Amino acid sequence: MRKVHFEDLGLIDFKKAWDYQTNIFQKSIELKVENRKNPANGNETQNHLLFCEHPHVYTVGNSGNKDHLLLSDSLLKEKDASYYKINRGGDITYHGPGQLVAYPIFDLDHFFTDIHKYLRFLEEVVIITLKEFGINAGRLPGFTGVWIEPNSPSRARKICAMGVKCSRWVTMHGIGFNINSDLDYFGHIIPCGIEGKQVTSMQKEIGETIDQDNLKATLKTNFANVFDFDYY
Repeated sequence: MRKVHFEDLGLIDFKKAWDYQTNIFQKSIELKVENRKNPANGNETQNHLLFCEHPHVYTVGNSGNKDHLLLSDSLLKEKDASYYKINRGGDITYHGPGQLVAYPIFDLDHFFTDIHKYLRFLEEVVIITLKEFGINAGRLPGFTGVWIEPNSPSRARKICAMGVKCSRWVTMHGIGFNINSDLDYFGHIIPCGIEGKQVTSMQKEIGETIDQDNLKATLKTNFANVFDFDYY
């Protein structure tokens, strides 16, 4: 059975969390390179799943456009938010208190070497979790992430954004799942570079504050079920 080490980092500065997961990611890649040079080495890579929340921050991926951030540097400071250009796919997104961020640092050689399947599995984890809280969600053709009412173009709204990096089949970055997020912060960007689409949260959909500890426990269980692993 595949094993995954789980950590809940709590509320943590984005750069600190980025450095932390990058260190794990790089060590996995270095080990894979060493194992290829010396197959008798016998040391296996480890899989990790990190949960956290970040203070207000906007991040844009490799192919993203900073023009999709609609705030000047001075207004960023006024909003007590930071900005980073980072090494993942996707365009611009927002992280902040009330949003659960999940960073799987998986060696896909332990699972399956198919990045599209990996993205669909991440979406499935969130879709199943939402269903357990009474929210029906799905996929919007042509877009990553998880959406409410995806079959109604004028009403489709994103509840979970995704952006990943993969090298030598090791992953990093992951999902931003809006639980009790302050959605006003999304008004200062073109989310994921997609104009004309709304963003939502579980709190907005249900009409009440979500117990985030309960939500985390459910999401953690569904990660293990969908990807078929045990925690250690």
